[in-house]
Amino acid sequence: MRHGSSPLLFLVLCMTVAASAEAQQDPKPQNLPDAPTAKPQGEASKRQNPFNATVGVLTKKSIFFPNIATSVGTLSTKQKFELFANESVAPSRFLSSAAGAGIGQAQNSLAGYGQGAEGYGKRFASSMATAASTNFFGTFVIASVSHHDPRYFVTLHPGVRYRIGYALSRIVISRTDDGRNAANWPGILGPLLAESLANSYLPVKEQTAGRTFQRYGIRIGLNTASNALRQYWPTIFRRLGVTKIAPGLGSD
Repeated sequence: MRHGSSPLLFLVLCMTVAASAEAQQDPKPQNLPDAPTAKPQGEASKRQNPFNATVGVLTKKSIFFPNIATSVGTLSTKQKFELFANESVAPSRFLSSAAGAGIGQAQNSLAGYGQGAEGYGKRFASSMATAASTNFFGTFVIASVSHHDPRYFVTLHPGVRYRIGYALSRIVISRTDDGRNAANWPGILGPLLAESLANSYLPVKEQTAGRTFQRYGIRIGLNTASNALRQYWPTIFRRLGVTKIAPGLGSD
């Protein structure tokens, strides 16, 4: 099998699953779990400009970061599967893989993929496939078996140091289905299993234990940065005037 075919097939499979899962999802938005109940908007909501209205709808549905929790209810196994599918084809995933493939192309990482459009395509496809398998193992399989909640619960505690510390802690700590804190086995083991699986389609030079753990470490670092961004995602949109994503939030 050619190196470029496996990630492409995996990606097509995930996109097919995502389309099926999207058709079954409940479109009703809910408040963030830690936020106070939103106050009625009255006439002000009717006068909201099209840009704010459009972005407000998108963010309420958590399209960009599907794993930001919008309710405190327990996710069923089916819902965890749907979340895995949504994460795998979210805009944030495409943008991240596109940027990563471009950086890899410039640095000639994964040199076995070569250069040019074909090389970029293979880097992009392998990034998407590895991310999808990370979500499959972490968000769906391990989270279901261990009864963990794979979503990211934003803390509304004021203070930059606290929020960043909280974001960092979510790498090793997560919530269980019953709301307790526990070791984040889905977040720890999911990327490791995904990087091990990636050895089936990455260039031969990448298929060593050392390279596998190196990529695993990089992915954990990227997940840490992503946690910090998700932590401030509601605040960013509130500062832009799009308050629907974080109803009732006070000032930082």
